[in-house]
Amino acid sequence: GLFLRSHFGSRGSIGSRVPPPLGHGAPSSPVEDQMADELELGLEEALEGLEEAGLEEEAPAEEEAPAPEEEEDDDDDDVHVEEHLRDSVEGSLRLKRMLSRDTQGPDAKKRKTANGDAAQPIHQAKMKALLVKWGGMTDAVMKHVLEECSLDELNHLINTNYMPNKFDQRKTPGELTRQHLLQLKERELGGGSRIDVVSAFKLRWKLALDAEKVLRALTHKDLRYVINTYDGSQTLEDVVNEASVSVDEDDNTLSAVPTGPGPMVMGRFNRLELIDPLADAAVFGDANLTFCMNLATHRKGFGHVGRVIATTFEEVETLRERYKEIDTSIAFLEEHHAEVYHGVDCTRIALDPRFDGMESRLGAVYYNFPHSGAVQGFFDSHPMVNWRHENLMRLFFRALRHFVKPGGIVKVSSNAGAVGVRYSYIVGSAIENEFLHTETMPFLEWHLHRYGRSYGDKRDVYKRPDAKNNQSYNAQNANSDMVYCFCYSPTGNTLPKQSIRMPPSMQTLINCKDGPFKNMGPGPARENMAKQLHARFLTEVSGTHVG
Repeated sequence: GLFLRSHFGSRGSIGSRVPPPLGHGAPSSPVEDQMADELELGLEEALEGLEEAGLEEEAPAEEEAPAPEEEEDDDDDDVHVEEHLRDSVEGSLRLKRMLSRDTQGPDAKKRKTANGDAAQPIHQAKMKALLVKWGGMTDAVMKHVLEECSLDELNHLINTNYMPNKFDQRKTPGELTRQHLLQLKERELGGGSRIDVVSAFKLRWKLALDAEKVLRALTHKDLRYVINTYDGSQTLEDVVNEASVSVDEDDNTLSAVPTGPGPMVMGRFNRLELIDPLADAAVFGDANLTFCMNLATHRKGFGHVGRVIATTFEEVETLRERYKEIDTSIAFLEEHHAEVYHGVDCTRIALDPRFDGMESRLGAVYYNFPHSGAVQGFFDSHPMVNWRHENLMRLFFRALRHFVKPGGIVKVSSNAGAVGVRYSYIVGSAIENEFLHTETMPFLEWHLHRYGRSYGDKRDVYKRPDAKNNQSYNAQNANSDMVYCFCYSPTGNTLPKQSIRMPPSMQTLINCKDGPFKNMGPGPARENMAKQLHARFLTEVSGTHVG
């Protein structure tokens, strides 16, 4: 799994080139140090006992036991989906089942499904060692964060002596730990800002600086040949030599300006939106449909015959309350031969009968500024709610696999500094679903950037940004808005089940001391708040927008 802020930072992985831990200077008490030392000694003895008993090897087998029950649960969702499309919604249905069966008690079965490591005694022992060392045995958020960690991540936290700053004025220890782990993963993806086609190619294949210099000197024809042909089986030098003698026999847009500077010409292709004129293009999550109108006008001007499929998450009745011009916008799109679908969940399109027969038909897909909705009292980055944003991208790209044709493009716009849908969620989710990251370009350089952006929730009733270069949309710095570009390149291999970030259990919500629970004492009020939040999560994963 993956499955979104400064672009090309240094790259590394857990165990190599580890950055200084956040909050490293936070002191620990002598009592905590003594407890940690004792627990580490006990942990070593426990691990030796586990090895002798063979429990570590048997743990995976224990996880496989509930598998038949999971298969039976698939029938309980009361949904019909073609067998070849089941993989595209399996993660979404699995997430819904886990939330539906959640109770106020510990839900071991849910944790097994979410993270195989979490069921192993060694994982529990390491997690407990960290909680004791950090003095977080009663911290429900920290426990939830560590439960979601892999063994590699737990080992990293232990081996680097990472210590979250308990005195941070803005973020809790659980938030800091989650942020620290995310930053480690993001080092492998590059940053969230501008990446041109050569830099993206270099990052994908982990090429040296000398190779990058060679690529930047190529003409458009040669660079496109190298990017489309190189697969690692030959040396880059051999492929470059092949490109120099190759002849492009196709008379199409891609062969235009063959002798122009490669990086610049290919970047212009992305910015001018020179897409397949015959294939359909789908837009997801366009609340007021202004981007769809922009795209439909663009395609009509180029003489494209492919359809524009404009979708909104909300139903049309809700849209009429928020956007008085919505009916006019729909009429405009229909005049441009576009199809408008309301109530579309982009993570569950395989369950939508309006998408029947559209497998491998989409040549271009757009999703601008994805967001799972704000939860009052929590920042988007908080672990109690951030899992929704990460899963949105993971499930979105898994759903697209069956509807985007090979070679089709996907463009997702987001702010490089967004803490809800982080750039690593976008890029990571795309890569794990075989969508190659081809470029990250500034949003304001995109030919389609001039449209009337909206908040996409009830705020649009009283607060509407205008469409003049998005200057009135001040929720984020417009200069940091980026368009993340991908190309679908399936290998033909069967992918594993889509990994998902697990939601907090009901008991975790009740024990949470952050956000709306911060000043709330124990009792019925706290439990009711947890139930309301849990009910909202279940409603959202069922495909209904809240807010």
